[in-house]
Amino acid sequence: MSEMIDFAAQTRLVSRLAAQTADDQLDAPTPCEKYAVRHLLGHLVGLTAAFQDVARKELGPTTSTSPDAFRPDVSPGWRAELDRNLAGMVDAWRAPQAWEGETEAGGVALPGSVAGRVALNELVLHGWDLARATGQEYAPDADSLGVSYTLLSAWAEGGASGPLFAAVVPVPENAPLLDKVVALSGRRPDWTAV
Repeated sequence: MSEMIDFAAQTRLVSRLAAQTADDQLDAPTPCEKYAVRHLLGHLVGLTAAFQDVARKELGPTTSTSPDAFRPDVSPGWRAELDRNLAGMVDAWRAPQAWEGETEAGGVALPGSVAGRVALNELVLHGWDLARATGQEYAPDADSLGVSYTLLSAWAEGGASGPLFAAVVPVPENAPLLDKVVALSGRRPDWTAV
């Protein structure tokens, strides 16, 4: 799992989704039951900042706080902040040392090579959440989807459980890869806001 991956395509997609999210959609529901769109976007702003520190191994409050510690929200200027953080993630994970040694994310110590995959997976899944909640098209690149599928499949096979891992949702064998990734995360691929 030491091979570096590029975040550029997925960060561009998340940026586009956020840019096309209207202010009157901020209170809409999302596939994340406890989050409205505003909370999901606040979470994305926070996690994109935190995963820069994870990559740089600048451990502290951003890397040691559990994602369930509080319910985030957007603040004025969140679009620009999210864009800066997404660009920062791309840069931080392009450094070879980000993928080496140990780091911390969400209060959990893990190898940098795993943390990078977790970071990309967060962008893939929350990109889907945002697209579904706001009625936008969503087509992540094949490489990003493959990283998520491999990571989530390994966790499912390992019996991962707890607040971050909902039960896998069954899907047909011939389901599209995106549906399989969504289902492995415990989300229903057929979720709609209505």
